[in-house]
Amino acid sequence: MRKYYWYFTAYLKKHGLVLVSSIIGAIIIFSILVPALVTSLELKDRQYIGMVGKYTLDTLPIEITSQISSGLTKVDEKGIVTPNVAERISIEDDGQSYRFIIRKGIKWQDGSDLEPEDVAYQLKDTEIISTKNDIVFKLPAPFAPFPGVVSQPLLKKVQEQYRVFLTRDNLIGIGEYRISDYKIKNNQLSQITIDSITQRKVYRFYLSEDEMVLAFKRGEIDIINELSHAHSLESWQNITLEKEMKTDRYLALFFDNNNPLFPKNMRQALSYSITKPTDNSRAISPINPENWAYLEGGKSYQYDLDRAIERIMDDLPAQLIDFSIITTSEFQSEAEKLKSEWLELFSKAKETCNNSDDVKEKNICDNLNANISIKVTNFPDLNNFEAILIGQEIPSDPDQYSLWHSDQPTNFTHYKNTRIDSLLEKGRTTIDQTERTEIYQEFQQFFLEDAPAIFIRFLDNYRISR
Repeated sequence: MRKYYWYFTAYLKKHGLVLVSSIIGAIIIFSILVPALVTSLELKDRQYIGMVGKYTLDTLPIEITSQISSGLTKVDEKGIVTPNVAERISIEDDGQSYRFIIRKGIKWQDGSDLEPEDVAYQLKDTEIISTKNDIVFKLPAPFAPFPGVVSQPLLKKVQEQYRVFLTRDNLIGIGEYRISDYKIKNNQLSQITIDSITQRKVYRFYLSEDEMVLAFKRGEIDIINELSHAHSLESWQNITLEKEMKTDRYLALFFDNNNPLFPKNMRQALSYSITKPTDNSRAISPINPENWAYLEGGKSYQYDLDRAIERIMDDLPAQLIDFSIITTSEFQSEAEKLKSEWLELFSKAKETCNNSDDVKEKNICDNLNANISIKVTNFPDLNNFEAILIGQEIPSDPDQYSLWHSDQPTNFTHYKNTRIDSLLEKGRTTIDQTERTEIYQEFQQFFLEDAPAIFIRFLDNYRISR
């Protein structure tokens, strides 16, 4: 044994450096260079796509997850839910339990069968029971929008081999694309690659639209699917710029309904006094006009300055009109337009007030000497504003509970109306869609009359490709 030890130590002294260098070189070649070479030789069509946002493997955007997998259900552009991975949906216990029969023969991307126990949605206060063929969700209370909730793509976390000797987390689904690689920087994804049989998509993430557009100009990315405006790229040659109106996103002026400056009459006056689009870009309601619950012919507050002045004269303000409009740079010009039209409104309302025989104490007319300012910020504070001009996404289900019910912390406008609360509560616990339609159309009728916000237009989306 001692003789072998001497041989070994002598060999290490003579050739140890070469041996260690060879091992390190092999690791580099097989874990880095060979995969890079294989990648470069692949004939797949490649797309380099930019996105804005901070994401992790567990919080991927729907644009990516919907290509990797599918949900138990799917929701179309009208908000109608149909089975997808589920073959059938059964509503039980008066809407408090939902049973989904899983389709046979569906496999995960690693080749294993998709079983009911693989369905792993993170749902608060929900009991999930799996059997051989189906999965049952027992809710704490009836919840009509639930079938749309489980339209989120199904994903399973697995451990995969990484750089020969290492392992790391990855996600697999049941879709056409699968995650082939990703990069992390400061605990956030900086890049993720998804592959199909014929195509590779490399998503790169940025903190703002401006940063993403700069990356497009530098050639880091070739496609941007989501842009709020064109960023002066209209004049660029050899690019395609597509503009699309999104009816599931709207621009609105939200009031702090707790503020004594904005009683119902004042909110209506401010709405009547601004010019709005007259084409199909006009938003009227917080519900998508393509949705099955949308109310046609709802109160639209078309421009009517005389009507606006009447509303003010019916309830003259007890304090000086002095407030700020908070917005982002994207909507600054529209905020300036609102300010101009409102200053005109208050100027003419003051003149009407001073000339009215019905107003005995003329000093109250001085409260119409309006002072309106504009504050532009990248991150509007929803906890501290008087009026705020921002965009809002519309959910696929007409349920508006989280945004407008008085008990919800997400009701940032502090809007309170017991009738609206009752309709929202009833709408999410009623299972029959015909009845739900009646409830949400009644909601829109009384909500628009109350005018807790001014709905202006649908937002545009730009897609740019090189």
